[in-house]
Amino acid sequence: MKHHARPMDDDDFDSDMDEGGGGRGRGDGDPLGLRRRGGKRRVCRYCADSAVLIDYKDAQALKFFITERGKIVPRRISGNCALHQRAVTVAVKRARTIALMPYTAVG
Repeated sequence: MKHHARPMDDDDFDSDMDEGGGGRGRGDGDPLGLRRRGGKRRVCRYCADSAVLIDYKDAQALKFFITERGKIVPRRISGNCALHQRAVTVAVKRARTIALMPYTAVG
């Protein structure tokens, strides 16, 4: 069984190049994706206000660090520092263990 490839037209070649080419960039002249995306750097809410404590029994406060699927939000998204992100992770896992928070999405 032989496969015959159809000859490539100039239109086919141009349509492949219009989709961004390759590399990690978004097609805006940054082929390696080195430029940082815009946005304000979030400040750790626990470092900013030392009166706020991380408590595994406070499920309402911990729900900001959980996605709707039940995953723990990473610190680059939540804005927590490394110390407080570890504490939040431990608190979420403890709250899950005693059934204050779900392990996965409901429904």
